[in-house]
Order: sequence, then C-alpha cells, then structure tokens
Amino acid sequence: MVNLIGTYEAKADAKGRLLLSVALKKQLAPILQEGFVLKRSVFQPCLEMYPMSEWNLMMAKVNKLNRFVKKNNDFIRRFTAGVKVVELDSSGRLLIPKDLQAFAGIEKNVVLASSVNIIEIWDKEHYEKAIDDATVDFADLAEEVMGNVIDSEDEIS
Repeated sequence: MVNLIGTYEAKADAKGRLLLSVALKKQLAPILQEGFVLKRSVFQPCLEMYPMSEWNLMMAKVNKLNRFVKKNNDFIRRFTAGVKVVELDSSGRLLIPKDLQAFAGIEKNVVLASSVNIIEIWDKEHYEKAIDDATVDFADLAEEVMGNVIDSEDEIS
C-alpha cells in the first residue's frame, strides 16, 4: 500500500501540464514506472490521482459489484467517467486532460494534496475554500470518525 505525505503547490502551463515538486517525485519514485489513473473526485471539485497499484485494488472492489443491479451499473459508470491513464513526461510533468481540468476548475495555481494512498489535484482557490469550510466542524468530524477507534494491539482508544 502507498502512503503519501504532504501538500504541494504547482503551476499549470497553457497546455495543462504540472511540474511536480522534487519532494513529491521522490515519494512517487518507486511507482513512477507503473503510471497513474486520473479521475474526477466523487465528493469534491477536484481530481484524484491513483498510483496504478492502488487503482487496481479499487477496481478489484468495484468488480465485485453485481452489474445486474441498476444502482451498481450507474455507480460504475459515474465512478469511471472521464478516467484517464497518465504518466509523467521526461521532464517530470503531468498533463491534465482538458475535460478533467474543466471539471476541477483548474486554471493556473494548483495544489497537490496527499490523501493517504492517492493525490488530490485542486485549483488552489477551490482547495483553500474546501479547507476553510471544513475547519468549522473538523473537531466534531474527527471525534465522530476517529473517536471510537480502538487500537487492537493494546485495546486503548
């Protein structure tokens, strides 16, 4: 499993290419040759970049869905809408396809934010707004999500 750390800023050029920071490229070095999958986020106006190994794990879960259930088929269609396989070019740049740029509202200033095993790619203004909006009730959310987690090794929460 991939565990990514950090938030990085980049600038998109006129063609939608991003030059990844050295620190992020170092983390991605062991998996660069695999390539990545870029898709629309389900919950936010951003993109999600999955290392190919993580995408394959996600697709294994999706493939367990019964396609004779309409909701499942609708979910699969929407979840995979606009999905693209991407790689870094020889200069270490990532090309964001135009349709995905439009979905995320990416113009020039971009934030690449690690989210455990994927990287979220945001227009900087949208990212700052999402973080500001989430700050208000983050303490309540943290308590609700993590408050009852028990460490199985020592049974202390």
